[in-house]
Amino acid sequence: MTLYHVRLELARSKDFPEGSAAHGYEFVAPLDANGHLNAEGWKKDKAACVVRGFGKDKPDEHGRLIHVGQGWHFDYDTKARDDDEPLFKLDRHHIKQGEYLSVKEHDGVLRTFRIVSVRAV
Repeated sequence: MTLYHVRLELARSKDFPEGSAAHGYEFVAPLDANGHLNAEGWKKDKAACVVRGFGKDKPDEHGRLIHVGQGWHFDYDTKARDDDEPLFKLDRHHIKQGEYLSVKEHDGVLRTFRIVSVRAV
């Protein structure tokens, strides 16, 4: 199982008609040959599965990609769950450049992000 570095940038929306490269995430995840997240690979390399959330007017957040039941979350504080940012149906998505993922951010809003790069670590 190979680990990949994935970069997400905010996709077009009502508030951002052109999207925003200044708002997004970079994370490391184990992907199979079809670009799906691999839970077994995550169990073996979970310490390497880190995330950095970034935004234009906020400091970067650093945490981990975690597997919770059938779902995946960005977790910034291992002692609390209210800071987690769930990824919408990430277990079913292909993680490939040009595809889209949705993240429910801290403010409770589900936002769509475009996958702008996927590269082996």
